[in-house]
Amino acid sequence: MCGRYAATKDPAKLIEEFDAVDATEGAAPPADFNVAPTKNVFTVVQRHPRDAEGTVLEDEPAVRSLRVMRWGLVPFWAKDPAVGNRMINTRAESAKEKPAFRKALSRRRCLVPADGWFEWRQTVDGGKKGPKEPFFMTSGDGSSLAFAGLWESWRDPKQDADADPLITFSVLTTDSVGRLADVHHRMPLLMPRNRWAEWLDPDRTDATELLTPPAPDVVDSLELRPVSTRVNNVRNNGPELVERVEAEVTDLDNALFNLPRS
Repeated sequence: MCGRYAATKDPAKLIEEFDAVDATEGAAPPADFNVAPTKNVFTVVQRHPRDAEGTVLEDEPAVRSLRVMRWGLVPFWAKDPAVGNRMINTRAESAKEKPAFRKALSRRRCLVPADGWFEWRQTVDGGKKGPKEPFFMTSGDGSSLAFAGLWESWRDPKQDADADPLITFSVLTTDSVGRLADVHHRMPLLMPRNRWAEWLDPDRTDATELLTPPAPDVVDSLELRPVSTRVNNVRNNGPELVERVEAEVTDLDNALFNLPRS
């Protein structure tokens, strides 16, 4: 699953990294070391331009842009935006069959830039469950990770027809690969750079073959970093949340997380 992540890069860096134009319209969110559901965050989409009347110009080249959306997908048919609180993640295995996600998978796919994501490993002490240990999964070279996402546009039926719609998204998840499975059985569906164009292509209506878990080499390039339990509280926010902390080192930890032996 993906219930918390970090996104601290400014629009200029993301625009360069994702080869996009700025469409944040002055609503760029600040650096966030503890992104939680319902927050507004950066996403990347690719769409054909529209004319002054709003008609899609399908013969014009699609434009990749950086936009701001709220985390928690609200289906277009929802009566209440609170539905999105329960739709922060979408299982890649069933997205094509679910009414809330089927159309978005076909027409409205996005990338969600992230420094990395948090996950909690269940500890066991004497055969009983102990406290959960937080880890931060991040790239080894400082480049952004790109979560596969789906987005929707929702209009409040109680508002005027010309009111701005609410734009929301959900992060696709898949079975964890390799070392990640020892932290949690689910993970965000990571899109490597060589798949960005295919995933974002607005003319591609069948993305089923792109819903496979990432290759082992993608996971092998990640750092699995033990971090402070301060991240457990969504009110905490700062660089200390993603810093490595000292942890009790076991032979299993050495094998899985490349931690130095004490």
